[in-house]
Amino acid sequence: MDRGRRGKVVIRHSELILLVVALSTFWSAYGQSMITDPNEVTALEAIRRKVEDPVGYLRNWEKEKDPCVSWSFVHCVQNETDGYQHVKELRLMNLSLSGTLAPELGQLKQMEILNFMWNSISSSIPKEIGNITALRLLLLSGNQISGPLPEELGYLPNLSKFQLDLNAISGPIPKSFAKLPKVVHFHMNNNSISGQIPPELSVLPLQHFLLDNNNLSGYLPPELAQMPSLKILQLDNNNFEGSVIPASYSNMSKLLKLSLRNCNLQGTVPDLSTIPGLLYLDLSRNQLTGNIPSNKLSDNITTIILSGNMLNGSIPSNFSALPSLQKLSLNNNRLSGFVPTTIWENMTFSPDARLRLNLQRNLLSDISGILDPPPNVDIMLYGNPVCGNANEHQIIQFCKSKHEDEEYGSLNNSIPSCSAQQPCNKDFEHVPALTDDCFCAAPFGVGLRLRSPSISDFPPHHSDFEQWITKSVNLDYYQLFIQSVAWESGPRLGMFLKFYPPRTNDSRINDFGKFNDSEIVRIANKFALFNLTGTDIFGPYDLLNFTAMGYSSVLFPPVGVGEGGSRISRATLVGIILGSLCAAAVILTAIAFVLLKMRRRFHVSKDQPSPKFPMRIEGVKAFGFKELEAAASSFSSTTEIGQGGYGKVYKGILAESTIVAIKRAHQGSLQGEKEFYTEIELLSRLHHRNLVSLVGYCNEGGEQMLVYEFMPNGSLHDLLSARYRVPLSLGTRLYIALGAARGIVYLHTEADPPIIHRDIKANNILLDSKFTAKVSDFGISRLAPLPDAETSGHVSTVVKGTPGYLDPEYFFTHKLTEKSDVYSLGIVFLELLTGMRPISHGRNIVREVNAACQSGTMASVIDRSMGPYPSECVKKFLDLALRCSLDEQKDRPTMLEVVRELENITYMLPAFDNNTAPDLDVSISGMSSSSPTSAYSRHTTTNTTTMDFQGTELELVSGVIPSIRPR
Repeated sequence: MDRGRRGKVVIRHSELILLVVALSTFWSAYGQSMITDPNEVTALEAIRRKVEDPVGYLRNWEKEKDPCVSWSFVHCVQNETDGYQHVKELRLMNLSLSGTLAPELGQLKQMEILNFMWNSISSSIPKEIGNITALRLLLLSGNQISGPLPEELGYLPNLSKFQLDLNAISGPIPKSFAKLPKVVHFHMNNNSISGQIPPELSVLPLQHFLLDNNNLSGYLPPELAQMPSLKILQLDNNNFEGSVIPASYSNMSKLLKLSLRNCNLQGTVPDLSTIPGLLYLDLSRNQLTGNIPSNKLSDNITTIILSGNMLNGSIPSNFSALPSLQKLSLNNNRLSGFVPTTIWENMTFSPDARLRLNLQRNLLSDISGILDPPPNVDIMLYGNPVCGNANEHQIIQFCKSKHEDEEYGSLNNSIPSCSAQQPCNKDFEHVPALTDDCFCAAPFGVGLRLRSPSISDFPPHHSDFEQWITKSVNLDYYQLFIQSVAWESGPRLGMFLKFYPPRTNDSRINDFGKFNDSEIVRIANKFALFNLTGTDIFGPYDLLNFTAMGYSSVLFPPVGVGEGGSRISRATLVGIILGSLCAAAVILTAIAFVLLKMRRRFHVSKDQPSPKFPMRIEGVKAFGFKELEAAASSFSSTTEIGQGGYGKVYKGILAESTIVAIKRAHQGSLQGEKEFYTEIELLSRLHHRNLVSLVGYCNEGGEQMLVYEFMPNGSLHDLLSARYRVPLSLGTRLYIALGAARGIVYLHTEADPPIIHRDIKANNILLDSKFTAKVSDFGISRLAPLPDAETSGHVSTVVKGTPGYLDPEYFFTHKLTEKSDVYSLGIVFLELLTGMRPISHGRNIVREVNAACQSGTMASVIDRSMGPYPSECVKKFLDLALRCSLDEQKDRPTMLEVVRELENITYMLPAFDNNTAPDLDVSISGMSSSSPTSAYSRHTTTNTTTMDFQGTELELVSGVIPSIRPR
């Protein structure tokens, strides 16, 4: 090497050393000026990168700002040992977030509360969360989290609340969970958890054990009766086929609620009269036989539901003189004889209390003792022999067919008018309790849901509830108003509460009629930290949202200091920041000098190959070929689950045991690298419960692969094919149709930019373990035109699609619009109704159905495997499908109109009350700031499927206050 070249190398090395020293000095100064532990800052930045924030709630999560000082929703506490602030709580609840949970969460070692509830977080739970030994509350309800539960979660020594309900978590319950020494609340309902309940869990100090709406099987462990503190055992809608209810369950002395509805249980009803405080018993929709035990249940009991079994004998007299009874459901059994004349003996009804007595579809022949019930007793006798001569017995009013409406008992909340007073200013309203002396105040709203109440009728407990809440938050009775109460699937009780500031101008308010900021935070923390003093009858609750329209953003103050934390004085904070800025300015000047000098020496040869397309895409994992090859067992035929023109699809199991579908392209169908990544970037931005989620990709060694979430029930095409043995009810078909339509509405109206799918067909509608429809395969999708585009609402493009589903106007004109997807979905609807293929043996499904309708033989084309169905619902569904399939685009409805019509049809469905059919309850709803409503969907693994639909409004567009979209 000549001397000149050697000199250049020495200079470059010295510059590099200077740069490293400068960076080190800067980082040291930066670290010393940080209020938040630098390691936790790094972790929080990684968490932010994994989360998508479409509404912009995390806009102040910037690298230049200290998290414990400036980041919203980050609550910290001072550590006296190292002088840093440490994250105590991440309260990211109900912010419309998507993306994934970062493994770096495990670095927040002093965090006690992790709250991501009511978002759209997907992927699996990082095992690193098991490293957060201080964690007390793990709150991930209402997301799209999938995959198995990590064993490492069983290593959390301080965890008391384990709340992962309303997700898509699969796999068994790890036995390591038996090592959670402090867990009190175990809420895992509405997932896809399978396997048996580990008997090892019997050592846990649980009070609430909720695992309803999963895929659990095996036997009911008798060991659960050994749980010393268990109050609620709720395992509805699982499949403990052939299992009996263990006799040991009668020994659970603290049990308040036992709910084992629709679990395929056999044997007899156990004698539970020895449980002194039992409030709620539901053993309905099983295969229980024999007589009802004759010993009297607890005097406190409010609800007894034994419907949908095969019980025989007479109704025992032990149901008499139960002073708190609100609901007795014995319908759909084989009970005979007479109804006890003393069933409401000694009951003292408050003006709002009622008793529902459902005896429909039994063999009762004598009810002479109950012909003159009190006015607040409802009796249902439809389907009994005694109704054959109803006029003779003057009981015709009891013999009408009725559905046991879950919304019974909602409040009548008429507010006395204060119209004589001066109208309130914006964000203020009259305090309802002060009607004699009207007072304008700014309310603070809280959305709650009682997730497992031990009552069936709320009005009699209205006063008790108000006393419980006001005492818990230390407010006066008049400061609380329960604006709305509504029963939801479960049954669960949703409600919206309003808190008003005190009438007097004291230290808790800034201005007359407003809380001050600290009081708002105090009240909010009572709910968010689950610090309400306990009450047995109302059970555990969900926090849904906060509404503080008159209080700006005080709900989550920028400086989050947890309980016991210390605040840093403003002078100290200013001094630290100014000192840091000065040091940073000097160091950055030195760095800039070095970089400028190095840039002058830097030269890139024109012959050097251009860099490859970026390999990192936010929110999507890049897999290596060997990793996916191992996951799919070397792409053997045993793991192949499908194929198409693009390539084959394989079932794979990743290293962390997550089950995925791997779509591997044929060599001849490989895209250009830029086009391949463009498709991935497009998919990475689409997040909706009715769209298949992209997990990752591989572009290595001449291979192009896409990795998706695995759909255990395959495609709709498979479901409708002859190979599928389970008949589909009309309710199930409507549920699938509605799910697919909602996914497409998202593409058309909420995706940014909007997207036209262009290949909607039965093969591209996949079904998860709960039969939720998810639209897939965006390989030929196109961006929709902007409203002001010169193309007048269409895209001119080469025709692509699948014969039989292809929009005829698009085919002839090459003009692609959202109505093209409407046509294709209309064909899918016709498939759902008829079971026919779009084109088969020269016959076109649209022409065949139209011909049948015009000739008055509509029933001849309806799929015979559907079973009984209400003709009016089928007629409306068929009419909608045909209107979607009209030749001209202008005559078709929009996707939004399609969804609304489907909702209306589902509301028309009669309630199913069949003792052999499980239920798949779907609540189609959104949430406004004043009327919190939840959405549920559940499916059980039995031979037939029926559905109950409840809800109020379509959940589509997110507003300022995020909608709750639990899955």
